Amino acid sequence: MLSWFQSRKPAEKTGATGSPGAVCIADSTLSSSSTDAIEPTQPILPENLAYASAPADLPLVYKTVGQCLDEAATNYADLEGLVNLSEGVHLTFAEMQQRANDLARAMIGYGLDKGDRIALWSPNCTNWILLQLASAKAGVILVTVNPAYRAQELGSVLNHSGARILYSARSFRDRDFSDDFTIARSAAPSLESIVVITGESSDGFESLKDFERHAHNISTDALRARELSLSAEDPINIQYTSGTTGQPKGATLTHHNMVNNAIFIGRHQDFTASDRLCLPVPLFHCFGNVLGTLSALIYGTTIVMPGEAFDPKSTLEAIHQERCTALYSVPMMFIAILNHPDFANYDLSSLRTGVSGAAPCPAEVMKDVVAKMHMTELTICYGMTETSPISTQTKIGDDLERQCETVGTLMPHLECKIVNPATGQIVSRGEEGEYCVRGYSVMAGYWQNPEATSSAIDSNGWMHSGDLAVMRDDGYIKIVGRAKDIIIRGGENIQPRDVEEFFHTLPEVEDVQVIGVPDETYGEAVCAWIKLTTKADTTSEALQAACKGNIATFKIPKHIRFVEDFPMTASGKVQKFRMREIMTEELGP
Repeated sequence: MLSWFQSRKPAEKTGATGSPGAVCIADSTLSSSSTDAIEPTQPILPENLAYASAPADLPLVYKTVGQCLDEAATNYADLEGLVNLSEGVHLTFAEMQQRANDLARAMIGYGLDKGDRIALWSPNCTNWILLQLASAKAGVILVTVNPAYRAQELGSVLNHSGARILYSARSFRDRDFSDDFTIARSAAPSLESIVVITGESSDGFESLKDFERHAHNISTDALRARELSLSAEDPINIQYTSGTTGQPKGATLTHHNMVNNAIFIGRHQDFTASDRLCLPVPLFHCFGNVLGTLSALIYGTTIVMPGEAFDPKSTLEAIHQERCTALYSVPMMFIAILNHPDFANYDLSSLRTGVSGAAPCPAEVMKDVVAKMHMTELTICYGMTETSPISTQTKIGDDLERQCETVGTLMPHLECKIVNPATGQIVSRGEEGEYCVRGYSVMAGYWQNPEATSSAIDSNGWMHSGDLAVMRDDGYIKIVGRAKDIIIRGGENIQPRDVEEFFHTLPEVEDVQVIGVPDETYGEAVCAWIKLTTKADTTSEALQAACKGNIATFKIPKHIRFVEDFPMTASGKVQKFRMREIMTEELGP
């Protein structure tokens, strides 16, 4: 067992007495005199405290990703498992299993041992998913790398993780990776090979087809023996956090983390083998490789990949052509789809469900998604890479208010609490505090970073999110922002989302992000970055005037900056820390 793992008990099995975390009811046969003598082992929490323990009628499973693939190949053998429109690929679940087995044998034939690390640096493609499944079968740890990373960032990840092989695209968008390979190789002494998985191989780097030759001397029995040596608690994936608040860290997830989270995510959407999931979100992030790959695999749902990266037109074409029933998206993607000039030319009536995550979805956008995109069973999720990733999700049938104002209720087999960040004490329902979660989904730790691990996961196993939240009386959770995003203007605490929601009601505004910037008089001032609709013709003064009488005066932005785009992570999260850095430099001392 690797030394950086936090020592924790394995997940409990659900038995006749109920699920882990459920309240234990005292034996009713005890006499009143005997119960009077019993001293409680822990205090009884008042009913209004912001704590929840989610019951579960479905037990946790103890399976590896490889076992899930084998079951899918048996149960859904001839059904389409993967459709990649940009590559013209159609694979059944049985074909996916065979391709993954061949790659896993090649990894073993190359000499990769259980627990070795390999890195995958590529936009979405067929081979990305096959390598994800193959690495799980071979027992090696997949390090997923953002394809937007530059050579220095790539080299840092490769060096920190100790990756032996880099599987990479040849290029991404207009950028050739050849020079990056050279720089990354010099920065990572552990790196032995670079395998190009898309495009033509050259410059001495082998192709994935070349790499598969390593499978020739590895039998099916040898692969089976490797798989039998694996445990559901083995690490399977290192995901370097998206960097919305600064320097990424390697969140390390196990089979147990990811498989069980995928089960409950798919169940909340009523996934079946009749569903077809349009997947334009990036695979290197949990949104793509847990909610997408693994949930679809477990329920026999077909994955439809529109292209290597999100594009509103190719996404519309994929839904229309493949009659997709589900779509994964972030609010910015929904906005781009709804505002595409050819939107009305596509039939989206097959859609019913899906997930919106990464950021709160503005109410006006949500109304259009339901009305114009037919996603009446859309679910809203909240989570973080460190919790594999989802810990709350809305339910099919939840009203618009819950869909817009909350991120749902706690997922099965988990506990959550809202605490005062200063004292660590649980606050009351309706009161703001830091969201914390505990249970099977919490990561094993940050790779080779015990200090960061102990800072994020306390001695009682609670993962501290850094997000500010409110637990309502009905148990639904409302995320109100990150602790670092709160704007303190002259002693007034301002939640950026309050201002953003108002701007989304203005017809001139396509999207908006609000931050706090330094101000000599008030300490901080409100600043809005605004992306206007294509036909809008307005000024910052006109928008400020529109705020008057609609939001409190102290919330009206002092600074408005018109932009075409926001600094983003590849998973669709806005990097507000970068916005603050840019504005601070522009405004000067």
